[in-house]
Amino acid sequence: MRLRKFLPLIPAALILGSLMFPSGCANTTTPPSGGPKDTIPPVITKISPLPGATNVNVHNTKIRFTFNEYVKIKDANGIFLSPPMEKRPKAVIRGKSVEVTFESDLDTNTTYTLDLTGAIVDNNEGNPFPGYTLVFSTGSRIDSLCMTGLVQDCNSLMPMKGVTVMLYKDHADSAVFLRRPVAAARTDDWGFFSIRNIQDTLYRVYAVKDENNNNLYDPETERVAFLDSLFRPNIMYNDSLYELKKFDMKDTALCMARKTEVELNLFREKPSKQMIVKKERVGLRTAYLTFMAPDAVIHDMRIKGLPREKLISQFNLQRDSLELWVNDQRKMPDTLHLVLKYDKTDTTGKLRPTEETVKLAIGKELRAELQKQQRTSTRDRKHEDTIAVMTTVADPSTFEQYGYQIEFQYPVVESAWDSLRFRSVNPRQQELPGKVKVVQDSTNLRKYSIFPEEKLQIGFDYFLKIPHRIFRDVNGFYNDSTELKVTLPNDEKLSSITLELSSVKNKYIVDLLTEKRDKVIRSFIVNSDSSVIFPYLKEGNYCIRITEDLNRNNLVDTGILLQHKQPEKVRYFKLNDQIMIQVLERSEMIWKIDLEEMFR
Repeated sequence: MRLRKFLPLIPAALILGSLMFPSGCANTTTPPSGGPKDTIPPVITKISPLPGATNVNVHNTKIRFTFNEYVKIKDANGIFLSPPMEKRPKAVIRGKSVEVTFESDLDTNTTYTLDLTGAIVDNNEGNPFPGYTLVFSTGSRIDSLCMTGLVQDCNSLMPMKGVTVMLYKDHADSAVFLRRPVAAARTDDWGFFSIRNIQDTLYRVYAVKDENNNNLYDPETERVAFLDSLFRPNIMYNDSLYELKKFDMKDTALCMARKTEVELNLFREKPSKQMIVKKERVGLRTAYLTFMAPDAVIHDMRIKGLPREKLISQFNLQRDSLELWVNDQRKMPDTLHLVLKYDKTDTTGKLRPTEETVKLAIGKELRAELQKQQRTSTRDRKHEDTIAVMTTVADPSTFEQYGYQIEFQYPVVESAWDSLRFRSVNPRQQELPGKVKVVQDSTNLRKYSIFPEEKLQIGFDYFLKIPHRIFRDVNGFYNDSTELKVTLPNDEKLSSITLELSSVKNKYIVDLLTEKRDKVIRSFIVNSDSSVIFPYLKEGNYCIRITEDLNRNNLVDTGILLQHKQPEKVRYFKLNDQIMIQVLERSEMIWKIDLEEMFR
C-alpha cells in the first residue's frame, strides 16, 4: 500500500528530470568528489499539484515545491504566474518546501504556468536552482501551443533582460494600458523568452519593461515594444523542445543556439506632456533645465536684470535638456530668475505658448563649494580653478576624419583662432608651416575640430600649438598653452575594412563599434552609393551598426504605440549570421552591402 501511494510521482519525476537537465548540461544530481564546498544546485523531489494537473481548485490554491535540501527565495520576482493576476504570487519557505499562494481566486477553465527561474537558491552556498515551469489547468484540458522570441534595445540591439512579454486576445489598442494579458513571460539574460501552453488563436504581442510589476503598460515611465501584425502560434509544446529547456545563462553556446520566432525592439515613447521637470544651478554662471518630453520649443528666454545677449544656451540633440551660461562678470545673485516662454501642455492636453519664471537658486552643495573656494588662498587654489579648462584629443587612428578636437568646460566668449600654429615635420626632419580649418560642432558649442588643410602623409609628424591666453570663457578665465602631436599610424600589422554601399535611397549612419558594442570608434553619414573605409584597425573583434535615419536628424527616432509606428530601423552587418567581425593582422577586408536588401 505504501508503494502504491508513491506510484503517481514516478511520471512527475521523469518530467522533472527532462526539463531540469537538458542535453549538453552537466549532470547536477551527482555531488562532486574531493572538495568540501557544495556546488550542487537544489533538486525538486515533489510537486503538488502534479505537473499537467487539471481541474485544479480555483479557491485558496496552494502550489508546493519540495526540494532535496533547505532553500531560500533569492528573488520573489522570479516566481512568475501566467496569465498574471493583479497581485503577484506570494511565496513562503516551509521546511524544505516553497509554498506559493495567490491573494485572489484563479480564473476558471484556464491553463496556468508558474515559473521559478532565478528565484530559488540553496540555503548554504547560494547555489541557484536552474528553474522549472509548472503547468496546470483549472479546467478539463491543458492548452498545448507555445511561442519563442527575442527582446532587444531599439538603438543598440543589445538583449534586454527582465522584460515582460504579453499576449492579448483583445486586439484593441487600449488593451495593454487597461487589462492584464492572457499569457506572459519574462526575458532571460539573453533577451530570450518562451511562452508555453497557450491557446490556438490570434494574439496581439507586446513587450514592456514593467517597472512597477503591475503587468500593464505605463507610458510615462516604461519602455515598450510591439509586433506589427497579429500572431498565431503554430508550435506544439513538448518536453523535448530545445528552446524550452532551462540553461545556465553563462553557457553562451547553448543559449545562443535557441531559435526565435519573433523579434521585438524595445523603445521609450515620447511623453504626452511637455513641461519643465528639473532645474539646477550648477555654478555661479551655469544652470540647466530638463523637460519632460523631447523637441521642446522655446519662443523667448531671458534672465531678469541682464540683457538678453548675456545669456548663452544650448539644447542637447534630443532637445529635452537645456544648458545655460551667463556671460557677465558682475557678481551673480544667489537666485537667478529665468523668464521662459515655451510650448507647455495645458490642462486640456494642448501645447500652448506659456510664460514661466524659473528660480535658479544656489543649493547647499554649491554654496559649500563656493565658500570653500573663497576660504582657499590664492597660493593654495587649484590651477584648474583659475584657467579656461579644455580637453584635447588627437587620436592618430581617427585623425584623418576628426582632426584635433578641443572641448572647453565652459563656452568661449573671446577667441583668436588665427593665433593657432600648425607645422609638419617630414621623415628627414624638415619643418614646414601649414594652415588649419576650424569647425565648431553643430550639437555642442563648446567643442571644435581643427583640420590641417594639407594632405596628410604617413611618416610625417603634425604639431598644433595652442598659445597662452587666446581663449577666454564665460567665467573670465584664459587658457593655458599646449601643443598636440599626431603621427599617422604606419604599423604594417594594422588592417582595414571597406564597405561598398549600394541601393542607398535614404540617409544612413554607419558606425564601427568595439566588441562589447559600448563605444563608437568611427561614424559616417551616407546619403548615396559610396565606399566607407575604416582604416588603422588592430587585430580584434568589431561590429558594424547601420541605422536608417529617415528624417535625417542623426538620431534613432522612437516609436509611437497607438500609431503603430516602430522606431527607426537599426541593423548589424553579419558574416555567416554573426555580428562579430574578426579582424586579423595585415588584412584588407572588402564587403558589398545592398542597403535596400538589408533593411527590407
